[in-house]
Parts: sequence; structure tokens; C-alpha cells
Amino acid sequence: MVRSLKLLLVVLASFSVTVVASAQDLRDPTRPAIASMQGSAAEELEHVPVLQSVLISPTRKFAVIDGKTVRLNAQFGDQVLVKLTETEAVLKRGRELQVLKLFPEVDKKIVRSAKKMN
Repeated sequence: MVRSLKLLLVVLASFSVTVVASAQDLRDPTRPAIASMQGSAAEELEHVPVLQSVLISPTRKFAVIDGKTVRLNAQFGDQVLVKLTETEAVLKRGRELQVLKLFPEVDKKIVRSAKKMN
């Protein structure tokens, strides 16, 4: 009886060690791809700010960039928010402009009908 309990404890201990070791190999699927890169490969890629939201009203204009609220003509890191429209924000660093689009994967195309509607 004692021997079978010892054997059971050894099996359970080895199983728990195996489970912990295998859990360390799993990657978090919600982490950005750059976060999963190792060392210098991640450092070589330059961070591109993400435009998340835009608010334009008669009294105020601001954008949410990388989770930070930035007013028009205010600093964002080493850049200044110089232009703001409903769908994009323009950041300026020296003479360099960077355009951030709210919906970067959407391209507008003008479609003209071949027939005129009556």
C-alpha cells in the first residue's frame, strides 16, 4: 500500500513538472508580432504610430495615437500633430511628414456608373 502511494506521488510529481515545462513553450496569440521577435530583429523595426481615433468639433480637435490623446499642434514624442481630418492625422518631425490613416487598409475608389439614372 505504501509502495503504491509512493509510486502514485512520483507519477503525479513528474506529470506536474511536464505540464509546467510544456506551458512555457506556448506563445500568447494576442501579443503583437514584434513583441514575439527575439532581440535585435525587434529593435531593427521602427515603431509606426497607430491612429486609433479622431475627434473634430467646433471647439476642439484631437487624435488618439498609440493610446495617447494629442491635440492639434501639440507634441507627440518628437513629432508635432500638424493636420487632422476625419480619417487621418499628419505628424511632422523637422521637414519630414508622416501620415497616419484611421483605416489604412481601406482605399477609396471613385466608381462612375456607365448608365445615367433616370
